Amino acid sequence: MTKLPASKTGAMPGRCAAVSTEKRVVRKRSKGVPRGAFVNHQAAIDFLDSRVNIERVRPDKVKNEVWKLDRMQALLAELGNPHDGLEIVHIAGSKGKGSVCNMLECTLEACGYTTGVFTSPHLVDVRERVRIGSVPIEEPLFDRALELCRDAAFVVESEHGMATYFELLTALSLVVFAQQAVDLVVLETGIGGKLDCTNVVSPRVCGLTRIHLEHTQILGDTLAAIAAQKAGIIKPGAVTISTPQHDDVACVFQEHAKAAGSPLKFLGDDVLYTCRFQSGVSRGPHARVCVGDDEDGFEHMSVPLLGMHQADNCALALAIILELRNLGFDLPERMVTAGLEQINCQGRLERIFDKPPIYIDGAHTPESIYETLKATGAHLNYDSLIVIFGCTSDKNVKAMLRQLDRGADKILFTQATNNPRSVNPDELLCQFRDEIGGKAMAESKKCVHDALKDAARAVTGNDLILLLGSFYIAGEAKALIEERRSQR
Repeated sequence: MTKLPASKTGAMPGRCAAVSTEKRVVRKRSKGVPRGAFVNHQAAIDFLDSRVNIERVRPDKVKNEVWKLDRMQALLAELGNPHDGLEIVHIAGSKGKGSVCNMLECTLEACGYTTGVFTSPHLVDVRERVRIGSVPIEEPLFDRALELCRDAAFVVESEHGMATYFELLTALSLVVFAQQAVDLVVLETGIGGKLDCTNVVSPRVCGLTRIHLEHTQILGDTLAAIAAQKAGIIKPGAVTISTPQHDDVACVFQEHAKAAGSPLKFLGDDVLYTCRFQSGVSRGPHARVCVGDDEDGFEHMSVPLLGMHQADNCALALAIILELRNLGFDLPERMVTAGLEQINCQGRLERIFDKPPIYIDGAHTPESIYETLKATGAHLNYDSLIVIFGCTSDKNVKAMLRQLDRGADKILFTQATNNPRSVNPDELLCQFRDEIGGKAMAESKKCVHDALKDAARAVTGNDLILLLGSFYIAGEAKALIEERRSQR
């Protein structure tokens, strides 16, 4: 595929696609299906929030019928299969897939491509999940696409059951990307891969990030079992690229790739990959990577996100760029480099306030907590580190608490608002003191607002505040800071 001329990425093709999609929905509407527009954007959000949201439900409360693809396939068929014809890069994994998507987004945009990006979760506004380039779609576009998905969902629900929050958002994103005639879609899975509702697409390239023990009640309690779910995105005819993996994971990926007849490449084995950590005058401490061979690869590329754990993610994004080149995309190195420099951290050691310095990170596994604290020490200058931490009950809480005890000077335990899966902060404090024998100073606070207020009172001089444990904690903190700024 060659790069589309500018005239083919404008508003007219998107408008024509929207009309075609809407006609298909109208033609198939059944008696009793609601008609008409949402009265406002909040009404659209209220409808979406009325659906089952797996991200906010305890795993033991999720019904098995959620984990199937036939409802998603029926929903998209009712919408006219908007995903057919889209050029898609599909990303799965335990940690880092959002970072890979963000790096692909900024490099493709810098190279002149109109890119549709679907990631999860969001921090402040649900529209962050559906972006054209780096920009969340506007409210009217979101609302109109959700109307189409709502009506299609009502048509198929008698046979297939009610569409979930995530299914509706996935369908909405594909409708919007088809309407806007994007050149390329970067699609992140939700949970797993094999039965994840994004797994109805036919991608050109697949990417697999590091596999950790996560969502064990849903995906399985071994690395091999989790890898089998993630490997479900491997498709015939699509090249799959993976970061370096544990031997058990690599074997599972190889078995799935062989069964699918899909070429599988591992960074460091099948794709040249080296990385190093260095400190320079202009950038300070940072990671650099080399990916691919000397003639066509990328040499000594600066990793735009903080931490050595982001080197693998950056390398995977660059390896996918190389594969897209093989498919005909025009992706010059200088433009790729320029794109990486423009990345938005989006909850990956993102600085949200200056005085006192406040950072947020969505780290929510023991491994990611370790890497984030390590990156904080390597990249940021501070005297004492105050961590505000909250997590959900389906995580390996004790292992995360042990990592916090090694890296934080003071910990304020809290919980996200309106998330039934949140662990009570008093319970976190009890586990920290009594079950793991934590040595750091620690208190519990009933909400993120109170934790931020107390942390701000406690900081002195060159101290730093870091929020960890959940994208919901990070997002709530960011929303509070933005609200404070708007009131000034």
